[in-house]
This record gives sequence, structure tokens and C-alpha cells, in this order.
Amino acid sequence: MNKIITIGRELGSGGRELGKRIAEKLGYAYYDNEIISGIAEKTDLAESYVKQIVEKNPVANFPITIGHSFYPPMNFNMDQTTNIYVQQSNIITEMADKSDCVIVGRCADFILRERNPFRIFVYASPKSRIERCRQKASENEDVSDRQLWRNIRRVDKHRAKYYLFYTGRKWGDKMNYDLCINTTNANIKTVAEAVVKLIEIEQR
Repeated sequence: MNKIITIGRELGSGGRELGKRIAEKLGYAYYDNEIISGIAEKTDLAESYVKQIVEKNPVANFPITIGHSFYPPMNFNMDQTTNIYVQQSNIITEMADKSDCVIVGRCADFILRERNPFRIFVYASPKSRIERCRQKASENEDVSDRQLWRNIRRVDKHRAKYYLFYTGRKWGDKMNYDLCINTTNANIKTVAEAVVKLIEIEQR
């Protein structure tokens, strides 16, 4: 069975960079936006639309893993959302079948739970996350720290609701991960090196 590392992350925590560095050091495949592209290809939907569905709040209010009989009749939006998640699950499973890999977000830790992935969650202080987001922002983007933090929290809120909806689990809860990393004031390259050493020890 291929080795799998999944990464959940708060916006601005450096989780995406960490995932890339870990994949590079271990020689693993790295998957992130490729999942969105794959869903769009399989569903004939625009990538922008798929991304919007995946990153916004799910239509229903209850986790899909709980009480199916309590749901109201499926409408078009709900049907589309569910179809996208099914395709997402299929694509992530196919990626895990191909080779050792690092997969960022998309409920991969839950989708691949039977394969015992090494599950990482990355978080950081508000100040650190604001600074990282500013470093990646375009030069024309001019927002206050307060507005930027509001945007960061909104993205995290959507991620948490999406994760709860499809897994029945709390996003960011330490009980759902094998390793939680605080990247506040940390050099991501150094953190990646430490994580790789830990993973190599775990895999012996």
C-alpha cells in the first residue's frame, strides 16, 4: 500500500508550502489544485464553479454521515454538491492508488481513512497568518489588517463547515490528526525537514 500524507491547514499557516516541501524531500507526488482540475474534467463543470462549491458552505445543515433519513428532498444545488464530493473522493482515491503522495485539504484524511494516512494539521497565530497572507497578496491589494483577518476567518469557517458536513468531524480537532504543527514564527523549510525525519522514523 502506498504511503500517504494528508495536510489540513488554516489559511495563512503555511500548510501548502509545508506540504510541497515534504513531498519534494520524500520524493512523493503532491496534490492540491490538481484535485479541482480533475473534478472539473470529470463533471464538465468550470473549475471556478467547482472551486466555489468546494470552498463554500455545503447546502444542508447536517453532516452527510449522520441521519440520512432526516434530509429534505434533494434539490439541484444539493445534488450538484454531492456529485462533486463523490468525484472528489474518486479522484483522491485514484491519486493514492498511483504512488506515495501528499494531499492538501479536500477531506483527504477522511476519504482515505482506511489506508491509515499520516494526518497533519497546520495552524498559527493570527499575527503570523496575516503576515503570510500579506506576503502572498498582490501589490494592488490594499486592505487593513482587520479586513484581512476577517477574510481569513471566513475562509476557515467555510473549510470547517465543509469538513463537518462530509465527515461528521470537527475540523482542526487534535483528535483527528497524528501531528498538529504551530508554524508561528517558524521557518517552513526547517519545519518540513523535522517532519520528514519524524515520518521516516514512523515508517521504519
